[in-house]
Amino acid sequence: QAALDYAAKFDKYEGSVILSAEEIAAASALVPEKLKADIQFAHDNVRRFAELQKSTMTDVETEIVPGLIAGQKAIPVRAAGCYVPGGRYSHIASAIMTVTTAKVAGCEHIVACSPPRPDVGINPAIIYAADLCGADKILAMGGVQGVAAMTFGLFDLPEADILVGPGNQFVAEAKRILFGRVGIDMIAGPTDSLILADATADPMVVAVDLVSQAEHGYNSPVWLVTDDEALANKVMDLVPVLIADLPELNRMNAEAAWRDYAEVIVCADREEMAACSDDYAPEHLTVCDTGFDCSLLTNYGSLFIGENSAVAFGDYCAGPNHTLPTEGAAKFSGGLSVHQFLKVQSTQKISDAGRAELAQHAANLAEAEGLIYHQKSSEVRK
Repeated sequence: QAALDYAAKFDKYEGSVILSAEEIAAASALVPEKLKADIQFAHDNVRRFAELQKSTMTDVETEIVPGLIAGQKAIPVRAAGCYVPGGRYSHIASAIMTVTTAKVAGCEHIVACSPPRPDVGINPAIIYAADLCGADKILAMGGVQGVAAMTFGLFDLPEADILVGPGNQFVAEAKRILFGRVGIDMIAGPTDSLILADATADPMVVAVDLVSQAEHGYNSPVWLVTDDEALANKVMDLVPVLIADLPELNRMNAEAAWRDYAEVIVCADREEMAACSDDYAPEHLTVCDTGFDCSLLTNYGSLFIGENSAVAFGDYCAGPNHTLPTEGAAKFSGGLSVHQFLKVQSTQKISDAGRAELAQHAANLAEAEGLIYHQKSSEVRK
């Protein structure tokens, strides 16, 4: 009831909480065929890349020493909750990225959760994408109430084992509070993007890409790192002109992000550019420098090599996941992948012939630690 009360207060929506098959079909019928084809294209690419990732995780077993067989198994979590933002912008691609990846991993039950628009409901394209990609249930609920519903198994849903997907600061905080009771992909902050560019880069392409990321939100940092001061000045001249042409909401976001968070940094050489980039550890890193040695770069959520590789392609349909570490978290983590839905669990099997040597070493170590029954548990197997 508390979740429903919050939904009425914040979502201003009192329709179905769990969408029926008929409601999903009706919403899907509203999606233009061209958009359906675009969603299908993106889904196919994300699925193919997720399948490639899964192929790198294999069950293995080996004889460590005679008589000791050890191994590992990759077992999918049972229930996944996928949060799909739908407030300020309708993140159709987030449904594709999260639900598809969980499906490929082999999760038994997948819930797609998205905030409904007041008195309208979830964007039909999000509903269509979530259903196409394999969601077992679609939950029309936003914010902390949606996160809680998936975590605690409200409305006859299974309790989630992991929560994934981006969201606003309230969603991020809810995931942080619940971490431990449930797994999470990451605590995501505002999206950020860094471009490395030299004199050969097209200033318009660089400027457009910076604005494309700044329009995400008022607090979305964008950075240009270059060894060419002329390029830096040209880009700084172009960006305000491009922002001025945006619709009001996008313009307000991009203006604030550019004014308060953007940086243009001129370095002495490519080595300094690489060091600067690694220090920022951006979510998105684009290299618009034909001679740049990308092996110098180690900290990024996803790397886009060359001017043809737009971050927007990665946001929507290139294949690699767009749910990526922000706020410098790329120094110690990567983006959402099949691997986060898989538990790598070890196995051990010891034969009569193998137990004696293990028992002696384990008993000696237990005695050194002062754990009496660890020692006895080992010695009884000599």
